[in-house]
Amino acid sequence: MSKNRLQEKLKNLPTNPGVYQFLNTEGKIIYIGKAKNLRGRIKSYFNKNQINAKTEVLVSKISDLQLIITDSEIEALVLENNLIKEHKPKYNILLKDDKSFPYIRITNEPFPRIFSTRQIIKDGSKYFGPYTDVKSLNHSLRMIKSLFKIRNCKLKLDPKSIEKNNYKTCLEFHIKKCDGPCENFISENNYKITVEQVIKLLQGKTNELVSELAKEMQTASENFEFEKAAEFRDKISQLNIYSEKQKVVSTDNHDKDIIAIAAEEKDAACTILQIRSGKLIGKKQFKFSSNIDSSLNEIYLSAIKFYYNEYVDIPREIIVETLPNDSDLLIEWLSHKTSRKVKFFIPQIKSETKSILGMCKKNAELFLKEIKLKKMKREGNVPFVLSSLKRDLSLKKLPRKIECFDISNLQGTDTVASLVVFVDGKPKKSLYRRFIIKSVSGPDDFASMREVIERRYSRLKNEKQSLPDLIMVDGGKGQLSSAVEILHKLGFRDFEIIGLAKRLEEIFFPEISEAQTIPKTSSSLKLLQHLRDEAHRFAITFHRERRNKRTITSELTKIPGIGKKSAEKLLSNFNSIEEIKTAPVEKLSAVVNKNIANKIHTFYLTSRS
Repeated sequence: MSKNRLQEKLKNLPTNPGVYQFLNTEGKIIYIGKAKNLRGRIKSYFNKNQINAKTEVLVSKISDLQLIITDSEIEALVLENNLIKEHKPKYNILLKDDKSFPYIRITNEPFPRIFSTRQIIKDGSKYFGPYTDVKSLNHSLRMIKSLFKIRNCKLKLDPKSIEKNNYKTCLEFHIKKCDGPCENFISENNYKITVEQVIKLLQGKTNELVSELAKEMQTASENFEFEKAAEFRDKISQLNIYSEKQKVVSTDNHDKDIIAIAAEEKDAACTILQIRSGKLIGKKQFKFSSNIDSSLNEIYLSAIKFYYNEYVDIPREIIVETLPNDSDLLIEWLSHKTSRKVKFFIPQIKSETKSILGMCKKNAELFLKEIKLKKMKREGNVPFVLSSLKRDLSLKKLPRKIECFDISNLQGTDTVASLVVFVDGKPKKSLYRRFIIKSVSGPDDFASMREVIERRYSRLKNEKQSLPDLIMVDGGKGQLSSAVEILHKLGFRDFEIIGLAKRLEEIFFPEISEAQTIPKTSSSLKLLQHLRDEAHRFAITFHRERRNKRTITSELTKIPGIGKKSAEKLLSNFNSIEEIKTAPVEKLSAVVNKNIANKIHTFYLTSRS
């Protein structure tokens, strides 16, 4: 589509609520969003005064747009979520590895069946899930099978077929795993009571279920149905054991979901802890990804829309770290789905709830680490941070070897430089180097940088060694230009180099006037900061050693007859000036001649007396 055609569409946007879809030049949907006012929302993307860096990337790809008008913003929210699941646009936050998660299905039949499925059929069946851990799903099914006599056959049971005696009981009935609805050994109403008890178990209402079974046991006992009463007793016993294994995490007995998210760059991990009647009954975890760095509020919005979209028990209270985008709309949508008021809550003070949220956050962070580890394995055990750095800096290859330079001086004296080397994202201290600046007098960081770069890389050139994958200088445009000038002078043309300025963590590239930034949450920025800080530490340490040595040397040269060379010899063999002061003549004579040794010994002996 031509730009003129797109501009024409932008001029004629409606003010209705609805869903908008951005398409690229190939006609593929790259982003789907919803709006209360389509005109206002879509035009904000093309407002250059408000646009941010990540939106700019998206807008540059837009060639066309499509609209779907809805009656309300809630309808737009639901439609947007369904369309995102269907089309998986490149620039939306998407469920990672988006395969269908399994659910427990309770069929809509006179005598319902209960089993796991990945296929949602909207025929009135009830679904519980999604289960992100198949072990947890299988455990729930085993628990149901051991406690309740639910049929597992696929017979189409209805009153007519049962009346006609079309079916005969199977082994499950004879081993007391099924109540035999196929031969009318249990009524449809009593069977449904059993199914309702299963639902309570799946909803985490264990205490309520135990109370109900206790009443039934009492009734059976009063009616002298002791075998039936014993069955209820055994069920209660199993449920109590099951309940004891569930961790008590809250004393308020309120039903709530705790949601925490850990995000780094374009990957996010979401952990949801389900607390019912004060007990932790389940944990769900999801992975999300996007081709654009997204805020925590945006990820929360996507996670909540995904998780609560289908057949999930929605509690009255949802605990979060920060309010998701469109929180008022989400509350309205969730409240409508569950027919009661739902609220988001952010714990502000040290409390039981805040502690649980912290536990949930740790689980999300651990899950995110697992995601990163799997990425590393897929990429041949190369640390994920290197892939991020390659992408963020638009490098030609992975920066497996990085060299970083820093200049240090104090009031223009004793200027030194440091070189630190990181290999595969980790410090390689055996390759660290220190330089005393020789050709520069006074505090001139640019000239000092030119000297150290020339000394380092002229040596590599003479030894026919290759340049590192990335060169980094601590400083801004001036330090970077100085380094590039020398590399060109040495004949190098194909190299990667950046400057990292301390003030705003801005990154400078050769021949680009404006500074660039990397998101502060990015692992690649953290690696660059680590390199810069390590180079600074190494330079400062060397600078202090030089300054201290100069101070001590000047103290020794005050002794009549002791020159600079003798002082330096002594300092290289003794750990401190105190050790020189107390050393016997014989020990001093092993380093300098006997005449000088006697002078030093006599000088300090006289000063002590």
